Amino acid sequence: MDSTQERTEEQNYPYSVFAKACPSRATLEHITGRWGGLTLCALQGGSLRFNELRRRIDGVSEKMLSQTLHQLERDGLVLRDAQPTNPPRVDYELTPLGRAVAEHLKGLVDFMESRMDDVLAARTRYDETRDGR
Repeated sequence: MDSTQERTEEQNYPYSVFAKACPSRATLEHITGRWGGLTLCALQGGSLRFNELRRRIDGVSEKMLSQTLHQLERDGLVLRDAQPTNPPRVDYELTPLGRAVAEHLKGLVDFMESRMDDVLAARTRYDETRDGR
């Protein structure tokens, strides 16, 4: 193939989140799930301890944050740094891959926050239409 020819999508990306068995689907779910995206965005500011992260992400339970961090660590997005001190100190930070993902999520978060007035207006219009059936 000539270097100037474009490759097809299938050649560029051997994975497809639209395929049921594709491993990228699970990772996408970890990233875009309720707590995964918030965790990645919260860690953009730098390393945080578990309780700092939990305070930053309002509403997440200890169990859900722990599960989310394990999933993100397994996917190579978060690094867990356990220090052998007494009491033990554990810090979480983004890996280079995690920083790249978080940067994309930040764009989505910024977009949503800037357009919430539009979303709320759409909800009101929808609800008014549905109530008037």
